[in-house]
Amino acid sequence: MKRLSGWDALLLNSETPNVHQHTLKVAVVDTSEFEGEPGFEVFCETLRSRMHLLEPLRYELVDIPLRLHRPMWRENTDIDFGYHVRRTRVAAPGGRRELDGLIGEIAGTPLDRTRPLWELYYAEGLADGRIAVIGKVHHALADGVASANLMARAMEWPDAGPGDSETGQVAHARPSTLELVGGAARDHVRKLGELPGVVRDSAQGIYRVRRGSRRRGDHPDLARQFNPPPTFLNHKLSPVRSFASATLSLAEAKETSRYLGVTLNDLVLATAAGGLRELLLTYDGHADEPLIASVPAATDVSRDRITGNALSTMLVSLPVHVDDPLEQVRLTGLAAGIAKENHELLGARTVGRWLEYVPPTAMRAVFGWTSRRRAPNQLFNVIVSNVPGPRHRGSIAGAVVSEIYSVGPLAAGSAMNVTVWSYVDQLNISVLTDGDTLADTHEATDAMVRAFGRIRDGYRVRTV
Repeated sequence: MKRLSGWDALLLNSETPNVHQHTLKVAVVDTSEFEGEPGFEVFCETLRSRMHLLEPLRYELVDIPLRLHRPMWRENTDIDFGYHVRRTRVAAPGGRRELDGLIGEIAGTPLDRTRPLWELYYAEGLADGRIAVIGKVHHALADGVASANLMARAMEWPDAGPGDSETGQVAHARPSTLELVGGAARDHVRKLGELPGVVRDSAQGIYRVRRGSRRRGDHPDLARQFNPPPTFLNHKLSPVRSFASATLSLAEAKETSRYLGVTLNDLVLATAAGGLRELLLTYDGHADEPLIASVPAATDVSRDRITGNALSTMLVSLPVHVDDPLEQVRLTGLAAGIAKENHELLGARTVGRWLEYVPPTAMRAVFGWTSRRRAPNQLFNVIVSNVPGPRHRGSIAGAVVSEIYSVGPLAAGSAMNVTVWSYVDQLNISVLTDGDTLADTHEATDAMVRAFGRIRDGYRVRTV
């Protein structure tokens, strides 16, 4: 048994009927080199053979009586493959839009908390004989880094060793009520002993952030913290989800970021800003103020971590009010640099440490209220994340994985999540929205592709 962390509990208790908290990982597979006859049964057998490497998929959620503490994971539970692994089909003609439509449908249904918190879909019907494997995992079980590592374990990689051999796994008995309550009490006592240190470190971090802010002064082109402007993106969410994807050249992105003197992450944020400006002009008729993006930041990037949430978040100003694409890049780099500095000054783990002290019942009440409100999110407008993925092509039973996409959940009052995953030579963009925000979610990916093109055009003009 292991207890959920504060971040894990936040992501569990912030889930409501219209705010789902699962993440999606999508692998497009070329079956032309599949070992044997490609098919669902072969895929299931391959997955079964690697389940000993995927321990979190055997975790079952156990609530503490009277919600006296954060829940726990019961390990090594039995898996009903007939429930968790499902066969489905992409609509004809099996192109990107049809696959994206299926992914949106899968994203719009919550996971069953009485079972291990994941589902896997084997989607046939893609053009050129390809298949897609769509994984849905609750964010409480794994963050972006952990789920990426989990996906890597499910696949085969060139020059990789045989991996750990399968060992017998004995299911842990469900603990009694007395054991759960006793464990909760002991953990509360331990956390109380740590509280003075948390208070001290937090006070020092807040002082450092304020001192840094005074030193830098205000910048007229950057958004003021905790003051996101109202936009068409910010409203009460519907439970429906819509998904869209697009692919850019990773080599071109790296070349552009190097020349412009920014990080790849800065370039991704600037591309999102350019695309969002186009959408704001279309849907709101204006783009007068910078937006605020919530940008997840990992606090543990170990390749061995396959479960839990070791993360924090940064609030970054997006210069959607600026038309010049290279000025957007410059301002985005400036804003991201300030956000990183504040993140380090405060302490990357500060928020997570405080979440250990928030009662689950309070979390559920607050997030239930915010999900029902028609008011916009009071912290940010949009979620944007950039995850560095594998640099080598993986395979499943000898079939090469040609593309990987990933997307996280939406937040109450914020109806768009933009997640960018790099894979080998691709920079893969995924956008998730609710059912009421865009007429077609591909408007967002198309706008971001055009924004990247404008940055490239400006870069090429400057190099002439």
